[in-house]
Amino acid sequence: MLEISGLTKRYATGDLALTDVSLTVPDGQVMALIGPSGAGKSTLIRCVNRLVEPTAGRVVLNGDDITALGPAALRRARRRMGMIFQEYALVERLSVMENVLSGRLGYVGFWTSWFRRFPQKDVTEAFRLLERVGLDHMVDKRADALSGGQRQRVGIVRALMQNPELLLVDEPTASLDPKTSRQIMRLIVELCAERGLAAIINIHDVALAQSFAQRIVGLQGGRIVYDGPADGLTPSVLTTIYGEEDWSKTIAAVEDDAETELAG
Repeated sequence: MLEISGLTKRYATGDLALTDVSLTVPDGQVMALIGPSGAGKSTLIRCVNRLVEPTAGRVVLNGDDITALGPAALRRARRRMGMIFQEYALVERLSVMENVLSGRLGYVGFWTSWFRRFPQKDVTEAFRLLERVGLDHMVDKRADALSGGQRQRVGIVRALMQNPELLLVDEPTASLDPKTSRQIMRLIVELCAERGLAAIINIHDVALAQSFAQRIVGLQGGRIVYDGPADGLTPSVLTTIYGEEDWSKTIAAVEDDAETELAG
């Protein structure tokens, strides 16, 4: 379980990115974080694993106060938080398998990783996960030869290789076409269900968030202005989060998607 209480972030410029954010994400729940650009979504995700240092508040993962850890303990704690990036963050010249095994770097020694002599159990798990996401036939392919959807799948597998307790997902579909975006969101949700993983997904696409997330949290100006189920995103709620707009088309698109999923 992830527990965030009173999380605040003020940058050196004086800009207040987050103000007194509190929420709990239980194991197995996929939560979508929505809101306009500059609302604090990426800052919130990065405060959880302290890639951005919070100004105030606490982040507790399964009883461990992440915000109180020193450098060595924080490095160990980050192994428990898999992160999936918008721009994939793969090493382009390395193969799919080498990128996936980099998810184990926090667990093996320096020379083991330098010579890429990972334990057989890690290699076996990598093959199993690559098969699960449909990339087992691409283990030796360089990352720069992959499509966007394939790269994102490699990033997902790399995060899972950490055997995490929490997934932090930063705009996983921003660079993908609509069909691939749905496939990636579906894959993340299925993998979280299979592993009982909690996940926070920062996503701009409201329709995707409504279609796949169990819970939606809306940020506006660094504050939570909505926290509830996807079907609670009424036009008035979306107006509170994003401002005045005709939101009926967005809601209709979600309903159409749901009917297509059931028909399929």
